[in-house]
Amino acid sequence: MTDEPSCKPYRPNVGIALFNTSGLVLIGRRFRDDGPEIILPGLEWQMPQGGIDADENPRDAVMRELWEETGVRNAEYLGETGWTTYEFPPYDGPATHRLAQFRGQRQKWFALRFTGRDEEIDPLTPRNGQPAEFDSWRWERLDRVADLVVPFRREVYQMIAREFTGFAR
Repeated sequence: MTDEPSCKPYRPNVGIALFNTSGLVLIGRRFRDDGPEIILPGLEWQMPQGGIDADENPRDAVMRELWEETGVRNAEYLGETGWTTYEFPPYDGPATHRLAQFRGQRQKWFALRFTGRDEEIDPLTPRNGQPAEFDSWRWERLDRVADLVVPFRREVYQMIAREFTGFAR
């Protein structure tokens, strides 16, 4: 594989805007030592997202990733976006890290309505052999989330806020 970013593939990925009954979305704070994706202090927050496994349907990936990252199983489908991409920042660390293997992510975002209770949300428990990614979580206004993420994800989050604004009401 070449080091030239434009020659690397995009990683297939799903993103999740999980809305509660008040129209707020769930965000998690990434562990502070989680790696190079955390660029600036205070920008550790994001909505759940994750890779699509080979031959996995994106809707199945959404529910799997939501459960792996948050413990949530009780959610209903509201809508989805088309495919979008974003580029990873420059990276010169281990070749096994996704930032070294891919140029960025090709994502499809899903809006889901949380139908469970807040006690169900548990980002600290590892699931499916995946380590926990978040050390805490909270509900936040969708229009504020883009200001809480790392800069290279900001445009995608602004697009999500526009496309899913109807679910935040």
